[in-house]
Amino acid sequence: MTSPLATPPAPALEGLDGLVREPFSRRGFVMTSLITGFTLATTTVMAQAIHTDPAGLVAGDVQIPTADGNMPGYRAMPEGNGPFPLVVVIEEIFGVHEYIKDICRRLAKQGYCAVAPELYARQGDLTKMTDVQQIVSQVISKKPDAELLSDLDAAVAWAVKSSKGDESRLAVTGFCRGGRATWLYAAHNPKVKAAVAWYGPLGGQRTDIQPKTAADLVGDLKAPVLGLYGAADTGIPVADVEKQRDAAKAAGKTVEIVLYPDTPHAFHADYRPSYRKEAAEDGWKRMLAWFKQYGV
Repeated sequence: MTSPLATPPAPALEGLDGLVREPFSRRGFVMTSLITGFTLATTTVMAQAIHTDPAGLVAGDVQIPTADGNMPGYRAMPEGNGPFPLVVVIEEIFGVHEYIKDICRRLAKQGYCAVAPELYARQGDLTKMTDVQQIVSQVISKKPDAELLSDLDAAVAWAVKSSKGDESRLAVTGFCRGGRATWLYAAHNPKVKAAVAWYGPLGGQRTDIQPKTAADLVGDLKAPVLGLYGAADTGIPVADVEKQRDAAKAAGKTVEIVLYPDTPHAFHADYRPSYRKEAAEDGWKRMLAWFKQYGV
């Protein structure tokens, strides 16, 4: 088994259109605040990028207590007394930047308290990193799954205690690597009522600190999961998606998979060329319906 200190080879990065791949030296900073604007790891920000007005919301950067210090994050919720149904939003590999913040605001406009913790704050400073391979090998591959799940638990606890979140109406959603984490969290926390994974990897390399794939955990799911995938995603084979669906059915789990034809990875990422408006909007409607169907 791979040593926890070893750096696994970076996975293929197909489907990450528009992202910078230039060399970048590692910096040993720890994030204490979030990215301002969009991630630096994109060559351009597309004009199609959606911005949601925060009017009528309580929205902004927050600090989330964990066992070893404060984790930065972003929270958006309606003005008012609450409590509000709670959605944990799990970032891509690029940090909690403007795209993830806007997703929180979009959810808040629908009546949710949405919180997005910066899960990689211990591993590297994503406010300064521009190279995708660097982010994958030096940040993403260094994040222990046990720590990731503990951080998500901390975000839920903070939102319930300090942000009018209702733990009895808890959902989780995530994008790309955050889609993988969505599958993991749905298998971890029995209080999750509904989960929606946007093109989350199902396979991948197992290491000492990331010992199981999303496929390994399908039999442990504790919440209904909606998986939204692109049939033209070169990094997540359709066969893997169908296998996940069939394995969940065999295990008696509630899993629905939607495969969008001719659709690439990151089709919801409206700030990138991979964005596909029709699939993104359909997936968003399905996500909200999924939450409501299961009591969130």
